[in-house]
Amino acid sequence: MIRIGTRGSDLALWQANHIAQKIGVTKTKIVIIKTKGDQIQNVSFDKIEGKGFFTKEIEEALLAKHIDCAVHSLKDLPVDETPGLCIAAITQREDPSDVILVHNDHYDPNSPIPVRPNSVVGTSSLRRTAQLLHNNPSLRIHPLRGNVPTRIKKIRQRLFNAIVLAKAGILRLKPDLSDFIVVELPIRSFLPSPGQGALAIQVRVNDDALLKAFSFLNDHKTNLAVTAERAFLKEFGAGCHIPLGAYAEIVQSHIQLTGMVASRDGKTLFRETITGQDPIIVGKTLAQILKSKGATQIL
Repeated sequence: MIRIGTRGSDLALWQANHIAQKIGVTKTKIVIIKTKGDQIQNVSFDKIEGKGFFTKEIEEALLAKHIDCAVHSLKDLPVDETPGLCIAAITQREDPSDVILVHNDHYDPNSPIPVRPNSVVGTSSLRRTAQLLHNNPSLRIHPLRGNVPTRIKKIRQRLFNAIVLAKAGILRLKPDLSDFIVVELPIRSFLPSPGQGALAIQVRVNDDALLKAFSFLNDHKTNLAVTAERAFLKEFGAGCHIPLGAYAEIVQSHIQLTGMVASRDGKTLFRETITGQDPIIVGKTLAQILKSKGATQIL
């Protein structure tokens, strides 16, 4: 029996069960582990100390052999691998773009961010906040934490005029959004978090049996793309604590990576695109380009 460690949110459980189905439900057991990020719901991400606040406790359980593997949203997993652990597979990526849910009476189709001026938009992501304000400085950004159903409940209660969510979570959970206008934000102008939409299966480094067992789930193109994105992120030495976005895709056997770093208020935003073949080099090179333009000074 393979014990799969996961957070207890609806989306995390969907992801763990998705992997369990791939390897055989009768061979697996889902183990729910509460993380720091789950326990602290009234504080925005940038105020929580340290990195890996959605993964640390799960990794500790894996190292202690209370579970055999862990399923993470790759965007939650710190870029520095925890000693003794490694990624056995990165699955084929779901659509990594963001979507905005808007109440009908606050929808503005003529704006880059399709909401009326001065609307209250919910998100606790510095990356989303910076890009929202860069496109529409009049928006009022209010913190929004909680799992996908909780966030949707809060906009339904009229606590917000609009909220931003990852499209991957919407596609996986398929919530009823019929009472909102749902707009996909163009991925090349509204960049996602590095690794958004991809799942990572983590095991102990010496567990050769599971490394081999999960290898068939690894998607080569996704792996190349997210490796470039995470290499870009690593050069800035942070996770969710800075307004940074990245998106890579494979174009004619080359990696095309777009990266963005912005000030928190969105007034200053650096964005560039480069192409190369080695994902690590591409990620590092793009980070160096943005740093040379002044990206480090605004963080």
